[in-house]
Amino acid sequence: MKRSDFYYDLPEELIAQTPAEKRDMSRLMVLDKKTGSILHRHFCDITDFLRAGDCLVLNNTRVLPARLIGERPTGGAIEVVLLRDRGENIWECLVRPGRKMKKGAKVLFGGGELRGTVTDEIEGGNRLIEFEYEGIFLEVLERLGKMPLPPYIHETLADPERYQTVYSKEVGSAAAPTAGLHFTNELLNRIRDMGVEINFITLHVGLGTFRPVKAENIEDHEMHAEYCIITPETADAVSRAKREGRRVIAVGTTSCRTLESRCDESGYLEEYAGFTNAFIYPGYKFKCIDGLITNFHLPESTLIMLVSALAGRENILNAYSEAIRERYRFFSFGDAMLII
Repeated sequence: MKRSDFYYDLPEELIAQTPAEKRDMSRLMVLDKKTGSILHRHFCDITDFLRAGDCLVLNNTRVLPARLIGERPTGGAIEVVLLRDRGENIWECLVRPGRKMKKGAKVLFGGGELRGTVTDEIEGGNRLIEFEYEGIFLEVLERLGKMPLPPYIHETLADPERYQTVYSKEVGSAAAPTAGLHFTNELLNRIRDMGVEINFITLHVGLGTFRPVKAENIEDHEMHAEYCIITPETADAVSRAKREGRRVIAVGTTSCRTLESRCDESGYLEEYAGFTNAFIYPGYKFKCIDGLITNFHLPESTLIMLVSALAGRENILNAYSEAIRERYRFFSFGDAMLII
């Protein structure tokens, strides 16, 4: 298939710049993946479409305050975004302007509270930076770092917790698993009370999630790798649901990719800790998930290709056209879709 098969024209004013006032009052489009029929509701109504015995799988990753603004000892501002922990205080980073940060270059943050040295330049233009600091690195980041919002969000985020899910726990993402931003603790309790099983995986979202597909033949696209964890408890719960014929519903494309990349042909899971670079596009046969809660995705992105694989490209493009007509809000802080 061609990249251009997944293009749609989005008015810029529909790109959400701020979160909904209340998480679960964002709008919800419910898409029947078989018929293409559409319902318009609010996210708090999602309980109308779940049922006792469903297995809901959420991504409990937590976003690092990974954007650091520093300066070179000789002067000049440097922006550093932490991408991946390589161990021993060395991180793979995105650096701007990169031309100033060759191997051996130094950068100071917070007046020297955090210090970095470029140890290597790697493929793709990223840098390996070794950090020096006193105390606990995550506490230093909490003081000095900022939330690394997606490039299409230009507004300042008043409350950084609004770019975290209410169940975020495992620190390590460079971006939020945004489908989960719609849940409140009260809504999760209502879902549990109706007999839905709630389970968690961890996938640390990388900035590669925003990397455009450049290959015109989508099969030629090289998917970025992201670190994920499936606990024995979640593996057992999902496998049991599949054996018993109960629905498995993923919250977000990150949960979907984790489950689908680590299941067998029957959809059964085993515990896992490691990387996945699963690229799901039309023609893929889903083995684990039966439904998906997701947001509205960028044109020609790997994410719109994934939802097209689940619901059909024509159904998705028709649903997106209706969302535009109905003035839904798009992307990370936007409205939600339930594909079932």
